[in-house]
Amino acid sequence: MPLRSGVRTSASAETSGDGVPRTAAYPFAERTSLLEGSEVRALFAVASRPEVVSLAGGMPFVSALPTELITDAMNRVVHDRGSQALQYGSGQGRPELREQILDVMALEGIRAHADDIVVTTGSQHALDLVSRLFLDPGDVVLAEGPSYVTAIVVFRSYQADVDHVPMDEHGIVPEALREHITALKTQGRRIKLLYTVPNFSNPAGVTLSAARREEVLAIAKEHDILVLEDNPYGLLYFDAPPPSALRSLPETRDGVVYLGTFSKTLAPGFRVGWAVAPKAIREKLLLANEAAILSPSMFTQLIISEYLTTSDWKGQIATFRDIYRERRDAMLDALETNLPGLSWTRPDGGFYVWLTLPEGINSKEMLPRAVENLVAYTPGTAFYANGDGADFIRLAFCYPEPERVREGIVRLADTISAEHGMDSVAAMQDRTAS
Repeated sequence: MPLRSGVRTSASAETSGDGVPRTAAYPFAERTSLLEGSEVRALFAVASRPEVVSLAGGMPFVSALPTELITDAMNRVVHDRGSQALQYGSGQGRPELREQILDVMALEGIRAHADDIVVTTGSQHALDLVSRLFLDPGDVVLAEGPSYVTAIVVFRSYQADVDHVPMDEHGIVPEALREHITALKTQGRRIKLLYTVPNFSNPAGVTLSAARREEVLAIAKEHDILVLEDNPYGLLYFDAPPPSALRSLPETRDGVVYLGTFSKTLAPGFRVGWAVAPKAIREKLLLANEAAILSPSMFTQLIISEYLTTSDWKGQIATFRDIYRERRDAMLDALETNLPGLSWTRPDGGFYVWLTLPEGINSKEMLPRAVENLVAYTPGTAFYANGDGADFIRLAFCYPEPERVREGIVRLADTISAEHGMDSVAAMQDRTAS
């Protein structure tokens, strides 16, 4: 199998006569040809320049965490349980933390037992473990179109194909899901997973409606497709909470693996997430977790447990909601003012807005010009496995201050106008309308 464009093995990488990627002396496994750096990761170096307004990366605004909340928890852990914090732990995670995770998930309607939970090194790690357990080469993963970029990278790294099911402002479209399943089965394809970010999705910012949740789960159950529910943003709603989690519905929860994380509601640096799964899957997840990392970090688990015990963590999540709501509003207002002829999603929570570009503009090709204009975004192509998405961009409002968000949209509007060959947004709109 030849190396794919953009895949690097090493400075001296070659491809052997049998198509297997290899270094000068040591052959890589064939599947490494599918490892690709995501377009999001590639943006971080550029977006970190202080003069660039980054609307690209979905970085939580961790500066909103009062320093004493974390330092006090860390000091107590080191002082009172230092030797325990520096030791190995259970591959399933600390029982105390798993009990506390139940309280977190109860806010979204999930009723479970601490034994149902496997603590992981972030929910990304849980995503990789589930993929390792279920995906064989040539299997199919159904995913929303667009879908979370690094999930696509993980699925492809296990030599699975990603089939994107269309979504609209109410989430994945059930009728389209049925059509895709029928077409794939007609081709003799084996569908293993349905991957979804149902709440304030990354990248589109839309939420799967309550009625569709039941229908999507019924379709998956009918066709024996395991649902992988990735829910990093569910508690970061702005006005009203989203519908209860897919995992909360009792008639179908045995067909759902739920992924959660503290990265968005606390801080990503702790790298603590979890998976909730039916017993048979949970036992395999535990074995895979132990094989991969032996045990999740005792130190960070103890700090988070101490934080949840001693702090007003629900109040801190409410603070995050207020901050992200203000930034969402700043972005939507700036879009209305500066790009009034275009369309975009209006998220009720989370981090992202999904913008549709005028016809003929390629988001990936435009990005270097945007960076020259000191604004960064993520091209829509990052969120499709098949190369689609060139006429969309993802805008993240979570990290910059509101005034920086507004300035970033002004710079983006100037870039789009120039890309369209027009001197002003108004002229560009007139041409688009005609």
